[in-house]
Amino acid sequence: MYETLTWEVDADGVATLTLSRPDALNAFDLTMARELEQVFLTDARDDAVRAVVVTGEGRAFCAGMDLSAEGNVFGLDETLSPTPEEFRASYDAEPFASGVRDTGGKVTLAIHALPKPVIAAINGPAVGIGATMTLAMDIRLASEKARIGFVFGRLGIVPEACSSWFLPRIVGIQQALEWVYSADILTAEQALAGRLVRSLHAPEDLLPAAQELARSFVKDRSPVALGLAKQMLYRNSAAAEPLEAHLTDSLAMYWTSIGDGKEGVAAFLEKRAPAFTGKASALPRIV
Repeated sequence: MYETLTWEVDADGVATLTLSRPDALNAFDLTMARELEQVFLTDARDDAVRAVVVTGEGRAFCAGMDLSAEGNVFGLDETLSPTPEEFRASYDAEPFASGVRDTGGKVTLAIHALPKPVIAAINGPAVGIGATMTLAMDIRLASEKARIGFVFGRLGIVPEACSSWFLPRIVGIQQALEWVYSADILTAEQALAGRLVRSLHAPEDLLPAAQELARSFVKDRSPVALGLAKQMLYRNSAAAEPLEAHLTDSLAMYWTSIGDGKEGVAAFLEKRAPAFTGKASALPRIV
């Protein structure tokens, strides 16, 4: 189905998405960019999918952008000269949509918009886009052999894939700036100390641990409540004042209280497992 990816969904609705260019250390190219965006905009939005775990085939997670392509290796149109005003007004139309927009950013926006848990299982080297794509995922687990690098400064380019929004929120502005300025390769232990990753695992234990964590998030949980909670935490952590959180919390509580919340309360009182019927594809609007 895909040239650069494999996609499997187990009986519990936990999908495993594997970057599959092992001979190239799963380097990111324009085909992988298109396929990743498609997965998160289509396959992952199927209601049968409850959570997604992302890992790499072979010894790497993703070795960054494939720099062997001819011409502009990032797939950008070098004949354009967009001003910020022109780009903002028409960023999703041609020629800017394919000629200027960052391909990694299209992927991370699709990941971020998915109303389901997304977990990175970083099994080996993850540099450049291999590192920044994981920032849009909700939680990162890493192998003890993982190596992570925001190496853009060594190539004369800047962090991409919306990482200037995600990275400081995950690790703080001081740590984010140090890692971007230095452009060093971090050990798994350094990534853990900097709070970039949640936990370290032996290589053979990493993927099972990530899958089990995903399973624990979705078993006997309402897909609607999970999807709304993800929206609320990301949105309100960047809101200007708590009133914004109160307004979205209130609407989310209202809609869940008359939906899956009724089943959740009944199951609690009857001391049984809940049977939620809400769907992530039908989240109520709260903003």
